[in-house]
Amino acid sequence: MAVDYATLKKGGFMRQKQKNNFSLRLRVVGGNLTAVQLAKIAEVAEKFGDGHVHLTSRQSVEIPFIKLEDIEKVKNALAEGGVQPGVCGPRVRTITACQGQQICPSGCIDTYALARELDERYFARELPHKFKFGITGCQNNCLKAEENDLGIKGGIKVKWRENDCIGCGVCEKACRSGAITITDGKIKVDNDKCNFCGRCYKSCPTEAWDTVYGYIVSFGGLFGNSIRKGEAIIPFIEDKDKLMRICDVAVQFFEDNAKAGERFKFTIDRVGKDKFEKAILEAYNE
Repeated sequence: MAVDYATLKKGGFMRQKQKNNFSLRLRVVGGNLTAVQLAKIAEVAEKFGDGHVHLTSRQSVEIPFIKLEDIEKVKNALAEGGVQPGVCGPRVRTITACQGQQICPSGCIDTYALARELDERYFARELPHKFKFGITGCQNNCLKAEENDLGIKGGIKVKWRENDCIGCGVCEKACRSGAITITDGKIKVDNDKCNFCGRCYKSCPTEAWDTVYGYIVSFGGLFGNSIRKGEAIIPFIEDKDKLMRICDVAVQFFEDNAKAGERFKFTIDRVGKDKFEKAILEAYNE
């Protein structure tokens, strides 16, 4: 019987150089696995692989040396521990995320909750080429959001509240972009320099800042044979519904306009950056 390698790859089973051996990529959302899932992965690797797993650069887990005849057994065994195969090929890949606001003191958004939402919305969607989302919680950018086709970075927009300020100057010292200056006891924020890191607010002993939590979104990043840094179109997106509309429009733009085997960045360049920006701005202003 002929082996349908394309279907196997779509389901996360990648051919190895060793004949009839496959490395299975697992579905890991936002880099999070439970202890139960980890135990099941270890059990399957021991029973059906060669006893080791590989941690990928995109927060997934791969189990190598799975034999062709064991593929269905492997899927059934993993399902017992709540583990699903991932995907490869021309479709939306694993949604990656740092630990974000729930754990990291620097985090400005709940990255894992957003990763789950994006995963439910887009995971494995068929597209002309692979499409990668990456979410990072703040300007420390541990996940390197701009390397992704669509990168999301958490941010905080601030406005000084004079009545609660004690003039300690901590915010000015905390600001790494030089956006805050204090003159005659008055704080001034240079909005052109502010990168929405939120360090001023987080360091303030009296929380003398009004805050809006939101997102900085970049488009068209890639890090492979060609390296490009994703670029933002809108400086700060303050509403999650707007964020989701923008994500929908970006993915649909890629689906409608890309040639087979063409990455998102090159689609934008070929079709026209102006046309893409117009679509994103319309989604934002809807």
